[in-house]
Amino acid sequence: MNKALIHKQLQTLSLSFFRKDFFGIYHGSISAKTENSRFLINTKEAIFDSLDENSLIELYFQKDYRWNQASIDAEIHHGIYTKMSDAKFVTFTMPPFTASYALKHNIITPKDYFGVKELGNIEIYDPKSFDDWYDRASSEIAKYFSTHDKRVLVIRGYGVYAYNRDLKEMAKELAILEKSCRLLIQEDKPDTFALE
Repeated sequence: MNKALIHKQLQTLSLSFFRKDFFGIYHGSISAKTENSRFLINTKEAIFDSLDENSLIELYFQKDYRWNQASIDAEIHHGIYTKMSDAKFVTFTMPPFTASYALKHNIITPKDYFGVKELGNIEIYDPKSFDDWYDRASSEIAKYFSTHDKRVLVIRGYGVYAYNRDLKEMAKELAILEKSCRLLIQEDKPDTFALE
């Protein structure tokens, strides 16, 4: 496993996601499984438009002191890696159009070619109460992925979790999802377009 290459890939994707507003200054997470019982994830202090060596930390599945420096999402990433053997990369993003569309809908039914072909319908997961969400999130998200044939999970009022064996494929699915939701939102507001 070439860890230097993985660092570079995560840095590149992180910057791209930041520019697209999928990540905020300190909002979001990205990780890569490096060995059977280890994964690399951003730290709590990571700024996503400039990830560097100090912004990423390698964690063992068995918790130790390093977990204190890791993203608050580390437990959720760990749950996905534990349940999904084909998870090589995991990310938590909040793409604005997807997050907005999820607030008022229960399912995303793309109407554009790439959304239909690549994603199909995506159920929106309702976390119910936010009061204890982080206590439940790691088990509920991992359980969802293990019981559904999807690699993307849209969570109402929270964001989007995704995993994949291939980093570029994961990025592509999230980009297609965001474009599909943008088109659906524009369709809901027909006055947005004025034909001349």
